Formats: sequence, C-alpha cells, structure tokens
Amino acid sequence: MNNSMILVHASWQESKTFRLVPTNDACPYVECIFDPTSNVFVIISKIKKQALHMLPKLDEYGIAVTGTKGTKQERHKIEVFQEFYVEDLEAVENIIKHFASNADTFDYAQYMAEK
Repeated sequence: MNNSMILVHASWQESKTFRLVPTNDACPYVECIFDPTSNVFVIISKIKKQALHMLPKLDEYGIAVTGTKGTKQERHKIEVFQEFYVEDLEAVENIIKHFASNADTFDYAQYMAEK
C-alpha cells in the first residue's frame, strides 16, 4: 500500500489545493483531498456503510416533485463510502509521505498554511 497514490493539483470550492488519487487497486482509499480553508484532510476510504440521506422525491418520470415550500424530499438508506477527517497537519504529512509516490517532489506544503 506504500506509494499507492499520487499527489495532484486540484480545486476545492473556490480554493486551490491538492488531492491524492489511487494509482493501483491495492490502495485502500478512493481519494483524499485537503480543504485549505479549514486545514482538514478528507480521506474517502473503500469501506462502505449504510447512511440515511434526504433526497428529492421523484414522480414516475424521474422528475422532482415540488410543493408549496419547494422540492419535496424523502429519506433513503443508501450505501456510501466511509470518510475520515484529519485535522492534525503532522498526521496529514505522515499520511502523504506513506501513500504518495511523488511526496518528495510535489509541493503540498504550500496549501497547508497554519491558520
């Protein structure tokens, strides 16, 4: 699992940042992304779980049903990937060094300014 990801430049909402994307099937993560506005590293694992989400109610044609207060919603149980949130920047750096094959050449620190 070492070096099973690569660092790439990315955008998150309106900020420039970086992502880790898998380079092989042995990687335990779908992707990782750093949120520079909150200094939180989001890890999306391949572990799946059931979660309840509110989704738009659809008619028989797949069109969202609207009411007097906007789009109607209903609760559904769906399968989602488990997410982990890492706030400790030293831990983020350790994860990057462990998984990213280009950790020594990619300047990820520019996005990890202490706030």
